[in-house]
Amino acid sequence: MWLKRLSTDRIERRSSALDKTPLIVVEPVKSALRICALNDAAAALGLKAWMPLADARAMYPALWVEEADLQADRALLEAVANWCDRYTPLVGLDAPDGLILDVSGCAHLFGGERALGGDILSRLTRQGLRAEIGLADTVGCAWAVARYGETPLVPKGATRDVMLPLPLAALRLDGKIVAALAQAGLKRIADVIDRPRAPLAARFGQEFIRRLDQALGREDESIKPRLPLPSYVAERRFPDPIVCEEDMLGTIEQLAHELCRLLEQRGEGARLLQVALFRADGKVYRLEAGTGEPLRDPGRIKRLYVERLAAVGDECDPGFGYDMVRLSARMSERFDPTQSGLSGEDRSAELTHLVDRLSARFGSRRLTRLIPRNTHIPEFAVAAIPAQDACDAFTANSIEQDSLAPVRPLRLFSRPEAIEAVAEVPDGPPVRFRWRHILHEVIATEGPERIAMEWWRDSEDHALTRDYFRVESKEGVRAWLYREGLYNREPGNPRWFLHGLFA
Repeated sequence: MWLKRLSTDRIERRSSALDKTPLIVVEPVKSALRICALNDAAAALGLKAWMPLADARAMYPALWVEEADLQADRALLEAVANWCDRYTPLVGLDAPDGLILDVSGCAHLFGGERALGGDILSRLTRQGLRAEIGLADTVGCAWAVARYGETPLVPKGATRDVMLPLPLAALRLDGKIVAALAQAGLKRIADVIDRPRAPLAARFGQEFIRRLDQALGREDESIKPRLPLPSYVAERRFPDPIVCEEDMLGTIEQLAHELCRLLEQRGEGARLLQVALFRADGKVYRLEAGTGEPLRDPGRIKRLYVERLAAVGDECDPGFGYDMVRLSARMSERFDPTQSGLSGEDRSAELTHLVDRLSARFGSRRLTRLIPRNTHIPEFAVAAIPAQDACDAFTANSIEQDSLAPVRPLRLFSRPEAIEAVAEVPDGPPVRFRWRHILHEVIATEGPERIAMEWWRDSEDHALTRDYFRVESKEGVRAWLYREGLYNREPGNPRWFLHGLFA
């Protein structure tokens, strides 16, 4: 697919008054502004691409001139590629103004290749985009036909005959190679197709031979899809676009039944789901929802997207409605049926589903679960991970809390706060300490609990030992203090810190 007026169509879509106005887009080339794109009205005046702006202005002073915006053109090209997902999941970018679609096995869904091409062109025209398409057995032939051919549909096995009369530029060659071929009197593909390969490769480069072989199907050329292919897909198309959220959720539930049947046939469950909402004007919304364990329940899939749609709110504006909804499982895992228990109902599945719904509403990174880690350093003893991830891998490797281990405070500071403390003897417990400018008298202490720091966590080439104390002040403050460093045995003067508070 060739979007031949991509830059000017993008500008004209902002104002319909520019449709019949000669419009050119310019960019600097070697210290001079040159035309890089123009609309049909400007082309009808005889203007050409890469003509100097000064010459065009001298011929037609009333030209509408815009500066090139490559980022905006790229964004529009990617938006069109998203829209093309309605035809096939294999959509690749052919920058700066083309797309490559693999419609093998998809054309019959639209009434054949000719009907498919007609549907693409008519829909793009309604969106204000001028396009040319080419359908052929090879990527190179389709590219050439879209830009230089007379008929968009190349019959199967007719690739060679269609390519013969086309210019050599149709082989996607660099301009310097095309100019060198023209100097040698070679202008059409028919002039080189039957010539010996070795002399052509020696004179014009191996790239020329590779492009020729790709166009004729002698060398394979793969398409790099923009998005990974989903494992399972179910979709629904509507003759009249739907707008209500209830209709969308009902459609998602119907698609979930189809998707779950496919998953059940292979004994798998979905771990990452995606709903693609194709708006009638070409915009596409993609909403993903993860799960803590393999899922194969249509009702729960619907409830996930109840939360997901509530989270996105007005960001997912239906506009004139959605004419297609697609549900896909982007990740799946083995999911064998489990025997329900006889003693009582298992609540673990409900808890997992609750975690999934909260993650769909607030984001998977905002809902976390604390798990113990294999270290005795307090600030590294637990880790906060996404709650959905904790359902499988991390629970298997977690460390159970020892019932004989010393009690830890309920509130542990992320960074210990420095305090001033006074002890009766250098290595003894504190009798008073000042924290946040308030002096506290200690009436009860317990400790010390000695923790030697791991050598690799210290940035000063020495590890300082900590002596922790559980203390209670006259005011009722129950704190967890520690002295960092040992007198006469470790470098530097010991310092005191408050690391947490008990209830």
